[in-house]
Amino acid sequence: MRDGNSLTLLLGGARSGKSAHAERLVTAAPAPWTYIATAQAYDDEMTERIALHRARRGDGWQAIDAPLDLIEAIAGVPDGRPLLIDCLTLWLSNHLLADHDVEAESEKLVEILAKPRGNWVVVANEVGLGIVPDNALARKFRDAAGRLNQRIAAKAGRVLFMVAGLPLQVK
Repeated sequence: MRDGNSLTLLLGGARSGKSAHAERLVTAAPAPWTYIATAQAYDDEMTERIALHRARRGDGWQAIDAPLDLIEAIAGVPDGRPLLIDCLTLWLSNHLLADHDVEAESEKLVEILAKPRGNWVVVANEVGLGIVPDNALARKFRDAAGRLNQRIAAKAGRVLFMVAGLPLQVK
């Protein structure tokens, strides 16, 4: 973990090792650490994934569930506290499915992430490497995710891309 205030964006595909690596980056600093989770358990499989993430983290973490209210959750994190946000892609899809103004919500998020008050690590999926989606909602999601990732990468001091559990430094 870097000293001072910094923003790291950690991108990758599904099961690339993003979350585990992000946890290692954050826990390089002394506890306590804050973990803001954006996932919602709509089915048994997602409930199990969330439980596995929680079990892996162990002690020292303050967990906050913020599937929609991410900006407010970030604002409530004490200055200097290492922070992990996992993940922006789920947060974005939550807003899209709730029929919220995704661009306006994204703008507010970029603004708060541009001024980290500690060492912050943000996880997001890279969704633009596959085929063009066959429906309008999926294309809207892919495009919004790509724009959000670009905007946050521009503000981040460091950008990592995970491939098969290995971090590649992009910025």
